[in-house]
Amino acid sequence: MSKIFRLYGEFCATHPWEVIVAVVTLTTCFLTLDKQVSPVTKKQPHCVGCLEEQFHAADMVVMTIIRCLAILYSYHQFRNLQNLGSKYILGIAGLFVVFSSFVFTSTLLNFLHIDLVDLKDALFFFLLLIDLSKAAILAQFALTASTRDEISTQIARGVSILGPTLTLDTIVETLVIGVGTLSGVERLEMLSYFACLSAIVNYLIFMTFYPACLSLMLELARISNFYGEKRQIIQKKLLEENEKANPAVQRVKLIMSFGLLVVHVQSRWSVNDEFKESINNLKDPMNCSDDTSFYGYVMRQFTLSADHIVILILLVTLMIKFMFFEPKDHLKEQLEQDVLLGIEKDIQKRQRARTTSINAEAQTECMQQKLFTNYLEYDDTINDKDTDVPRSLQQCLEIYRTDNGAKELSDKEIIMLVDTKHIPAYNLEKAVQNPERGVKIRRKIVSNQMKQRSVFVNLPYRQYDYGKVMGACCENVIGYVPVPLGIAGPLLLDDKQYFIPMATTEGCLVASANRGCRALERTGIKSRIVADGMTRGPVVRFHSITRASEAVMWLKKRENFEKIKENFDSTSRFAKLSKLTTHIAGRYLFIRFIAQTGDAMGMNMISKGTEQGLKILQNQFPEMDILSLSGNVCTDKKPSAINWIEGRGKSVVCEAVIPANIVKTVLKTNTSAMVDLNISKNMVGSAIAGSIGGYNAHAANIVTAIFIATGQDAAQNVASSNCMTIIEPYGADGEDLLISCTMPSVEIGTVGGGTVLPAQSACLEMLGVKGPHVEVPGDNAKQLARIVCGAVLAGELSLMAALASGHLVRSHLRFNRSFTGKELKPTDRSMSCQT
Repeated sequence: MSKIFRLYGEFCATHPWEVIVAVVTLTTCFLTLDKQVSPVTKKQPHCVGCLEEQFHAADMVVMTIIRCLAILYSYHQFRNLQNLGSKYILGIAGLFVVFSSFVFTSTLLNFLHIDLVDLKDALFFFLLLIDLSKAAILAQFALTASTRDEISTQIARGVSILGPTLTLDTIVETLVIGVGTLSGVERLEMLSYFACLSAIVNYLIFMTFYPACLSLMLELARISNFYGEKRQIIQKKLLEENEKANPAVQRVKLIMSFGLLVVHVQSRWSVNDEFKESINNLKDPMNCSDDTSFYGYVMRQFTLSADHIVILILLVTLMIKFMFFEPKDHLKEQLEQDVLLGIEKDIQKRQRARTTSINAEAQTECMQQKLFTNYLEYDDTINDKDTDVPRSLQQCLEIYRTDNGAKELSDKEIIMLVDTKHIPAYNLEKAVQNPERGVKIRRKIVSNQMKQRSVFVNLPYRQYDYGKVMGACCENVIGYVPVPLGIAGPLLLDDKQYFIPMATTEGCLVASANRGCRALERTGIKSRIVADGMTRGPVVRFHSITRASEAVMWLKKRENFEKIKENFDSTSRFAKLSKLTTHIAGRYLFIRFIAQTGDAMGMNMISKGTEQGLKILQNQFPEMDILSLSGNVCTDKKPSAINWIEGRGKSVVCEAVIPANIVKTVLKTNTSAMVDLNISKNMVGSAIAGSIGGYNAHAANIVTAIFIATGQDAAQNVASSNCMTIIEPYGADGEDLLISCTMPSVEIGTVGGGTVLPAQSACLEMLGVKGPHVEVPGDNAKQLARIVCGAVLAGELSLMAALASGHLVRSHLRFNRSFTGKELKPTDRSMSCQT
């Protein structure tokens, strides 16, 4: 059943016009069906055995067909409006004509005291008589205006062309339909009167009300030169299609009008009394026969009213005329040919330009060719219109306001629109609907403002997926900065090997971490997550310390915490509030929200939840002022003791045991030297400096390199690098080495932010933690935090060994100053380390 309903939903979504028309048609048919009168409960008072309203099956079938065809005929006209131009503007024009004509016709009937209830089929007659093509053509004349002042001129031109034809058509329609008023059949006469009035009112509306409203609509919408470069082509086709009137057709219409006029005058001035009497006899219910036989009943079911026959003939005639005798896609096909011809000319022009460029390059010297190639890397164009003279500002604006927008403009023309404040510089990618081209144009704008055209020569921008950047990672993009990506490992962590991606420009860093991984390849590292909770700390203010302290006590109650938690957790599937801590300072209250955020780092997620949680507190304390969603007690991207003590994000602990022989052969030192150095440097030295969370050698180096490689917020290395490195002697003889790293505030995630970018996503995939964890939300982010802590431990081990053995300066001088041209010995490379 789900599959069936899915197919049905897809059909409704992909065929909206068809579904709407079908529903409207059926509804209207049901509403206008003649009611059946039960022969048992109600009989004709003047004729025994007859019904007050005869129910004929043939009448019902024919009128249902007429109603459906009338609506489908109108629908078909609307669908064909798009061949003349914009289906929205012209469609609105057509609907306006239909609606206004029907309203004015109904008003006129009301003035003449004609009961609209009797006109059950008037709407269908009305739909058959409305000619939407004329309204669409007049709207098209208006849309070809190049300026606002020209709108009235173009409308006047259209009326001058369409007016004579429409006038003659209205006269013919009125006279032809007017014959129905002489039929003597009451219902047909009523419908004919309505149709005549509709034709006349529609003509008056088209010649007066519609042009005025069309002009006002276009001026209010500020639509000018809607067709842009195609304006001249469309104007030419409009004139060709509408000015070449067929003389034979016009003569036939005039002769027909004269003949019908004579018929009307003769019929209405001298009506045969005998004919009148016969008609009255037909209308008299007493004259109806009392034929109640089965044969008579069956024959009555197939009896058609005269008005139904006339309407059906008219409908079929109109549809045959519309579908077989009116030109349909001539203008559209001609426009397509003109567009294709323009594209072909443009291709030929580009080929000539490229041939000239190749010949010019072949004649340049080697150095000039290199510089020219670099220049092209910066200044090449996606469309070659930049070689042409830019169009005027007005023309560019008119093109920009079309459906294609700035795609049809050259780079120079777009820069002109940016300079004149018509396109915001930050919105270039959206305006041109091409992120790479938007970046390229912004580079040109910035280089022109800086007066340094060559400044971007070495800054690449091509072949980058900016679609993932826009609105997520960066704004005002002018390219990307390639950062060297190294790899350290394998790192044996929790009995599994990992290759660690590290993006850095600091020499020896990757080599140093790699040496630490090699020292750990036999024993490996053990890691544990001891806490998980991202924080946000808003600051609020009360009128007095009394109310502030009352809020503290209110928040400490379990039932109140549950209220806030319920509101907080409702904002996300993954945000789960676990704890609240309060810190009061006079009238100010700082509330630290602590929550798990799944595999996301979670700043946006927890901010949204915190905002909802504060609403509960404000309901309890209405006078409370929320000063800021972040009151720096979070604490985000700043050194703080609260993160060091209470933790933020993932709190991780790692440790490893390195045998004495590995310390001696790989690290080139001994355990006692390492222990002594760690106490004097990482403990005493950091305490003398008053460091917060800095009881380590260089944890920030490893953290930042992995953060950049995996798309983390690099500024959060401030708290994420909080680390205490402890080195102790281990084993029975104390020759082995035990090292541990405690990192209480690793702020990290595997979804959101820069993790969606292709290169960063590849690094996460390399570590096996890309995206959200399928089974246990949050496990991928926790595993990445363990990997970061393990890599930090490897880096700490390598650097401390280098410092203890005195290899630090020598390795840096040899690796970072390779321009001296001296060869490095293999032994020097193996002892590389990092500050």
